Amino acid sequence: MRVRQDLALRVIEAIQAAQTIGVLPEFEIPTVVIEKPRDPSFGDYACPTAMQMTRLARMAPMKIAEAIANYMPEVEYIDSASLAPPGFVNFRLTAGFLQGQVEEILALGLNYGSFNLGDGRRAQVEFVSANPTGPLGVHRGRGGVMGDTLARAMEAASFDVTREYYFNNAGRQMEMLGESLNIRYRQALGQGAELGGDHYQGDYLYWIALVLVGQYGDSLLEKPREFFSKIAEETIFASIRATLKRLNIVFDVYYNEDDLYTSGRVWEALDELRLKGYAYEKDGAYWFKSSELGDEKDRVLIKSGGEPTYRMADIAYHWHKSERGFDLVVDIFGADHHATAPTVMMGVKAMGQDPDFVHVLIHQFVTLIREGEQVRMSTRRGHFVTLDELLDEVGPDAVRYFMLSRSGNSTIDFDMDLAVEQSDKNPVYYVQNAHVRCAGIFRKWDEAGLPAEADQDADLSLLTHENELAFLRKALELTETLELMVTQYEPHHIAFYAYELAALFHPTYETCRVLHSEVPEPLRLARLRFYRAAKQLFARVLDLMGMSAPEVM
Repeated sequence: MRVRQDLALRVIEAIQAAQTIGVLPEFEIPTVVIEKPRDPSFGDYACPTAMQMTRLARMAPMKIAEAIANYMPEVEYIDSASLAPPGFVNFRLTAGFLQGQVEEILALGLNYGSFNLGDGRRAQVEFVSANPTGPLGVHRGRGGVMGDTLARAMEAASFDVTREYYFNNAGRQMEMLGESLNIRYRQALGQGAELGGDHYQGDYLYWIALVLVGQYGDSLLEKPREFFSKIAEETIFASIRATLKRLNIVFDVYYNEDDLYTSGRVWEALDELRLKGYAYEKDGAYWFKSSELGDEKDRVLIKSGGEPTYRMADIAYHWHKSERGFDLVVDIFGADHHATAPTVMMGVKAMGQDPDFVHVLIHQFVTLIREGEQVRMSTRRGHFVTLDELLDEVGPDAVRYFMLSRSGNSTIDFDMDLAVEQSDKNPVYYVQNAHVRCAGIFRKWDEAGLPAEADQDADLSLLTHENELAFLRKALELTETLELMVTQYEPHHIAFYAYELAALFHPTYETCRVLHSEVPEPLRLARLRFYRAAKQLFARVLDLMGMSAPEVM
């Protein structure tokens, strides 16, 4: 349930009722804000709207707040409404409503917290989008986790989500990739061949070459460069897909940049820009009048030799996104794209599309830390640590959590030692261990030979311990967290929520016993039901983060 939204509507009803009988004068009601009080002793929610209406009502904020409290309609989940200076109306939830969340969680399962914001509208999230010229680096992993987690939140908010990967397998980069593999193939055969400065230096091409030698011997020596380009592309892209699958990321669409050329969309986009007066020819090249749209200077779209720039391709790609019927598009790029993304959005606007339907997220880099020192090189590749290497060392769950542990605007210091530590210092262990502890309760219950469904009709009104109720209050915030993620395009909020939920759970586990002999049977069953719901809630939250929910650790 979206308590804040419902409560805001009830406050509006109270204001309207007070206006109808003259307690408050007539005025246009501003947006009603419902927030969490800084001091929990004041209540569960607070409304500061009375202070916003002082000038409109020409009344003291406490008088307005009093009118709101007095004319609030009866709300089944509100226990009390109280006033606090200088004009807050504070609301406290009923214990019965909180206790009812236990059955709500169990009934909805992995849909708990879902709500209808998207109403089935089509949304596309584009992320990773690395070209098939080498293994994925750690930074691409951050964009992958952010994109997939945001997509999961948008699905929970009733959007029809398409996960898309955009890549280029054409042009000079692929020519150089083919040459590089050809040279590595000759090296694997023992022939004298050296890589040039423009070639791809990574050892991964040597491993591909060794496989080719093992399968075909020297029979490929006369094959053209294009043959080796295709072999490298297919092998590397298969590896990229496998790496992402290890990270629990699967795409719906793989969009090839080359399709923009073969379909003619790049040239159609150029013609559209020319038609609208935003492209012109100069010195044999075509330029974008981006300076008229706020850019510091005009940008090249088509080079003098006739080759489109990446800006031209990106503008055509986003134009096609709008034509494909997406109502909302989210692009997730690394920090190296911060200068180009605004120009692409200018191109979308120049072509007559509303650029507001595209939201660009730029994430900062990741620094790997081992034994307190920055990790600079891979022991296997000599250039950078691949995402696969990181997955091998710390596992996919740790990678996903740590990549979500900061806002995209902040760099991440990824402590590889902490990521594998089996202690509460490790946030991954801390969150997953909450699920493990719940599973342990039911395992011990079964081992004792007790009825599996004994808690089916438990009296949940017995859940009165402050820790139990605090945990259930936090459970209610899952919907608010998902809404924040989707409306602000900030996937990191789910990692914060997961940690805070675990921080409330562990003290509850220590104080609210189930299996202890001194616990009365009715309370034992109520708490068993509570922990059944807690286990389900952690499974839901971990799933939203793309992480596993282990039964043992």
